[in-house]
Amino acid sequence: MNFRIRAFLWLMALSVASEGQGAALDTIIGIDLGTMYSSVGVFRDGKVEVIPNEHGNKATPSYVSFTADGRRLVGEAALEQLADNPSNTLFNAKRIIGRAWNDKFVQNDLQFVDYKLVQKGSKPLFSVSTPQANMTFTPEEVSAMVLAKMKEVAEAYLGESVSQAVVSVPAYFNDAQRQATKDAAAIAGLTVREILNEPTAAAIAYGIRKDVRRANVLVLDVGGGTFDASVLRIADGVYQVAATSGNTSLGGEDFNQRIVEYFIELFKRSQKLDFKGDTVTIQKIRPHIEKAKRTLSFGNYVWVEVPSLVFEKDFTEPFYRLEFEDLSMDLFQSILDIIQSVLTDSGLQKTEIDDIILVGGSTRIPMLQKMVRNLFDGKEYCRGINPDETVAYGTAAHAAVLAGKDISNIMVVDVNPLTLGIETNDVVMSPMIRRNSAIPAKKSQIFSTVVDNQEMITFRVFEGERPLTKDNHFLGEFSLKLPPAPRGVPQIEVTFEVNTDGILRISALDTGTGRREELTITNDEKRLSKEDIERMVQSSQDLSDEDTKLQEWLNSRNNFEFYAYQIKGRIFKEGAMLVEDEKSVVEEAIEEKLRWLKDHPDAAIDEILSQRKELESVVEPVVAKIAKKDEL
Repeated sequence: MNFRIRAFLWLMALSVASEGQGAALDTIIGIDLGTMYSSVGVFRDGKVEVIPNEHGNKATPSYVSFTADGRRLVGEAALEQLADNPSNTLFNAKRIIGRAWNDKFVQNDLQFVDYKLVQKGSKPLFSVSTPQANMTFTPEEVSAMVLAKMKEVAEAYLGESVSQAVVSVPAYFNDAQRQATKDAAAIAGLTVREILNEPTAAAIAYGIRKDVRRANVLVLDVGGGTFDASVLRIADGVYQVAATSGNTSLGGEDFNQRIVEYFIELFKRSQKLDFKGDTVTIQKIRPHIEKAKRTLSFGNYVWVEVPSLVFEKDFTEPFYRLEFEDLSMDLFQSILDIIQSVLTDSGLQKTEIDDIILVGGSTRIPMLQKMVRNLFDGKEYCRGINPDETVAYGTAAHAAVLAGKDISNIMVVDVNPLTLGIETNDVVMSPMIRRNSAIPAKKSQIFSTVVDNQEMITFRVFEGERPLTKDNHFLGEFSLKLPPAPRGVPQIEVTFEVNTDGILRISALDTGTGRREELTITNDEKRLSKEDIERMVQSSQDLSDEDTKLQEWLNSRNNFEFYAYQIKGRIFKEGAMLVEDEKSVVEEAIEEKLRWLKDHPDAAIDEILSQRKELESVVEPVVAKIAKKDEL
């Protein structure tokens, strides 16, 4: 290579590096995408802030609702629709995302919600029905609506557009669930810079807020729909996950469901009425159950009162903390079992854990706190860490590091939550990357053929801990063509590679011919194709445009009605300044326009504006006359 070409390539490399550095300094937000509530944070003015939404709340309900008048609501407004519009109010997308229709957890959730889930291929889809249309949405699309809401909250606070984010997920999310979460972000108009495990985010928040330099910490994260336990080693800004485990279908909703089932039986005995399977009634009682559960975190009993629950019969019953604890004891024990498993995997003794960090609203349950305390021989958990904000805080802090902001040096060394491997001998799971291996991770191994002149070798990829592939989770398969050769002669190098997002890439190389094949995960029917994502992005934009147009129409109508009543009130108060004819003319004009609004519920914006101008032409001269007399 001559000097001129080398100099050109060197300058080009500098240019690319400079561009990359500039991009890295853009604002990157951190999003805690929760099953029941979501939060967003950002590093600004030298500190991390968890951003309040338009209602002043730092946690936004992960609910989406479609109303009879064609509106799409997200957050608090959607949650308020749950009792009156349960079949079109969607939630729990995080528990369903990345799962197949026949997944036992999907089928279990079907029993306890009023919205419809329908099957399309192997995927579960949310189905809603409004007077305008019947629509279906993938879990990715519903999650995208929540992510878009978080994006809006951040943009309103920052006063600038945002296109990049770090999104947190349960540590035990598998490859399909992680990829589906990234797809959801893409639909919402966000580029995911990194997927961060929720316990790791919590540990980062703990490390920064407590100014911890060295510690072994246990993070217990029990959210609305998922549960994780992780042990991390913190050493001078390096956050290394020693072990992680969990259950992506165990959380606050499962505690609620135990209470629902208890009250169904109680009501059946006292009123001789059974509302099991009546999802409308169940949705009516759910908010009261959630409130009761929260009250029992600081009280010994609570009255649950639901007026006109079934056939105008009221439900009024005391509910005691001891009853709740008895109903949920097996769930508490499941959590403890996983904590003990994580400790074993980490290689640490209980006495070596310096601090316990509780994350998620369900960790406020006194019995759970007591059992964890007993497990650690009376050790108290870390105080002063808000369990509802910790993950969003840590995610935003990590986002700031990726953006090149001046924040405490943080380096995350995460682990792979499940063993990854390929099938051999048609039944055996041959591990490639073991669970709790530090990521990013890369492992290669040589395989060969088992019969003479084998023309093709197929690699079936699984994740799980069982010795037989039939008991593990199938991820996908791909094949590599081979030239004829005696068995055992071809040398096939198989490589598994997991990146920092926990996303898996697999390749197979025939070292003799140089032929190479890879597992293309976007072709997995459990995931979205590029075309699917593009279609959903467009659909999301279309819905956003419709929402904007609908809001403009509602504003024009509401503003007209408010104006008419405002003038009517002023005439009533100050009408003595007017002659009777003037007063009658104005009052008649106002009543006429209010009747017009009532008789024309679907009037277009230009019609509404035209009617308002007509009213203004009548009332403004009279209002001006009143104003002039006021000045005198």
